[in-house]
Amino acid sequence: MIASNEELEGHLTRLNRSFERAEDADVFLISMGPGQSPCALSISPPVLVAQVHVAEAPRSDDESSARFMRRLLELNASGLLHSAFGIESGQIVLTAALELQNLDMNELEAVLADLDMALSEHVPGLVSLSKGLGLS
Repeated sequence: MIASNEELEGHLTRLNRSFERAEDADVFLISMGPGQSPCALSISPPVLVAQVHVAEAPRSDDESSARFMRRLLELNASGLLHSAFGIESGQIVLTAALELQNLDMNELEAVLADLDMALSEHVPGLVSLSKGLGLS
């Protein structure tokens, strides 16, 4: 069980994850690799929230935007185990919430691996699909 920022920091260290604490000391920024946005981890009882910024969300209601959103939903259904794509404040994010009561290092590692996989396997395809939408 992870009940404090100190315990979370200890688990991240044991997992050999590069991280830093944000100015708001309650948020950990986990390196997700070259060219990737960091994953923000924060304890918000009763869950640990993990979130990675992916791209700007489509703003129009045309056919290309519909295809893009459909692809996000398809990936949520079949391409992700512990996380999901969503839209927050006009941005596409990859997010996961883990119940703190039963959270251990293995579950934290599995979620971070799921995020790593999504960023390396799914996001490049989404970026290609978004080029026709003028997104960055």
